[in-house]
Amino acid sequence: MEFAIATAIGVLAASGIYLLLRARTFDVILGLTLLSYATNLLIFAAGRPVVGKPPVLRDGVAQTLANYSDPLPQALVLTAIVIAFAMTAVTVVVAMREHADLHTDHVDGEEPDDAARGGDR
Repeated sequence: MEFAIATAIGVLAASGIYLLLRARTFDVILGLTLLSYATNLLIFAAGRPVVGKPPVLRDGVAQTLANYSDPLPQALVLTAIVIAFAMTAVTVVVAMREHADLHTDHVDGEEPDDAARGGDR
């Protein structure tokens, strides 16, 4: 199970970094999203997820991690999901504004063939 989670984190992180290095804004937004998914999985996996143990303390049960799952990684992942959604929304709005002003979705505002011709518009 650990190998599967580690592989998923690695594939998501590698795909996210690859897309971040692309020259189109949609690819950059997708790369940020995949990278945030990889981070969420990493945080969740680092918290030693266990099945069948409650994250909330109960009366009559010793207060050790042997009897409970750690609720902190779950709270961190929920917070990271909200932050990633807000970051994605802001990035999409900025990309839409850039497209409206420059009429291109290239990250530097110029198409590669425009740069070769000297930037004629």
